[in-house]
Amino acid sequence: MADHSGYNQPIIDEFRATGGTVTHFGRSLVLLHHVGAKSGQERVTPVAALKSGPDSWLVSASKAGAPEHPAWFHNLVANPEVAIETPDDGVVPVHATVQRGPDHDAAWAEFTAIYPSFLDYQVKTSRVIPMVRLTRH
Repeated sequence: MADHSGYNQPIIDEFRATGGTVTHFGRSLVLLHHVGAKSGQERVTPVAALKSGPDSWLVSASKAGAPEHPAWFHNLVANPEVAIETPDDGVVPVHATVQRGPDHDAAWAEFTAIYPSFLDYQVKTSRVIPMVRLTRH
């Protein structure tokens, strides 16, 4: 697993310094707080998110179309009780649910309607890109 902390840390710092507005991403990111499935270490990863209701966000485990899922996805499957930092709602405790079947298809359609560039990621990979719903506790 590659260590992307060098890439992610400036994004995290800018997110926190500006209240959630990040160059090239606007206010489309959340900071996902998760626990390593193997290491047990706490991690923070910026991810594109779509607020899908007052207490729900969708995130896509695209990894820019890489052949494997991002590490954070495996961490959410192992430890679904996480938190997110959001531009508008502050820190929110959430439960992560991998969307399957028709729920996945509906979440993917909703997400890509707002973020159509993610359709390019699906073309790059043979895996079905997972969608995860984060629901406020």
